[in-house]
Amino acid sequence: MRKWSHGLAPASVVLLAALTVAGLRPATAHAHGRPPLRFGPAGVFKVALFADLHYGENAWTDWGPAQDAKSDRVMAAVLDAENPDFVVYLGDLVTANNLPIPNASLYWDRAISASRSRGVPWATVFGNHDDMPFEWPPEWFSPDGVPPLRCPASPPPSTPDSGCSFRGTPRTDLMAAETGANSRLSYSSSGPRELWPGVSNYVLQVLSRRRRTRAGDDHDPALLMYFLDSGGGSYTEVVSSAQVKWFHSQSQFLNPNGRIPELIFWHIPSTAYVKVGPKAKSEIRKPCVGSINKEEVAPQAAEWGIMDALAKRPSVKAVFVGHNHGLDWCCPYQELWLCFARHTGYGGYGGWPKGARIIEVTEDPFSAVSWIRMENGSRHSHVTLSS
Repeated sequence: MRKWSHGLAPASVVLLAALTVAGLRPATAHAHGRPPLRFGPAGVFKVALFADLHYGENAWTDWGPAQDAKSDRVMAAVLDAENPDFVVYLGDLVTANNLPIPNASLYWDRAISASRSRGVPWATVFGNHDDMPFEWPPEWFSPDGVPPLRCPASPPPSTPDSGCSFRGTPRTDLMAAETGANSRLSYSSSGPRELWPGVSNYVLQVLSRRRRTRAGDDHDPALLMYFLDSGGGSYTEVVSSAQVKWFHSQSQFLNPNGRIPELIFWHIPSTAYVKVGPKAKSEIRKPCVGSINKEEVAPQAAEWGIMDALAKRPSVKAVFVGHNHGLDWCCPYQELWLCFARHTGYGGYGGWPKGARIIEVTEDPFSAVSWIRMENGSRHSHVTLSS
């Protein structure tokens, strides 16, 4: 879909090494020394989803930088209104195919700056536009020619294009730049190398607010959040069979009896969204909940078993995606919910009002609810995902 859219006993060392090879990590052994995520004193964990920010578009015009400034404003408004415990950047942080600079992490860094400046931890997944090859505007080849380009130069410019580059920045480089520069707050991870070309496949554990006295119990998670790369850009838009096997091994290791609730995040909707969603541009009717339904679902190119794997686990409560700027509904699918976020950024297609999906999880008794918080402060589309 085109859019401009932390010594350890020897046995412990062996265990930690085995976990690392498998792409697993105990809750207290976070990379870069980050503290484990934990439910707050009231037993609540609130997440804000920022989807489809699309920073960096048309940087050679006045319009592009102005759109980025407006996106800054949306995130600031949502963060100040909701005060979340965590932020998920749900893909398409930048529009690489419209970004003629040698290091797109400059714009990626701006996209996460609202969370960083407020000390709110976050995680990212990749979208199809984040490493998409540059698309040369046809009008650049008209009699008017290539316009004067204003490209933020990483190295000093040494060519007539004033430091511009049209090769894009790989997913691995974007992730390395983010996690290296923001080691205290970024909980993102490249994930297992065997899932390449997918990057951003990982699991985060949210610990209970209760610090139990029995040995080991302090580290029991009360919520698991799985992040998957749904592809696109430099490769096909798909959650692969290898990722499905990885999810199965992770979930069986971390949550073998399904006792811990699980939430799933990726960028491009699966074909299941097509099956359960309302017809494009029609009224959103119960049991679905939402406010905009302005376009058809643009799903992944193929389905290789991830939805079957999720549906077989009653512990999976909901899947959250972005990608479609004109959709913000949640609909039930078997025993779980399929939800779109809300288009957050002023970059990308569509002039619909901007906002963010909020998820509020209560530990005991467990419940998960969600709503949309708009840039103007309003709140709507409340839905109970599990209770």
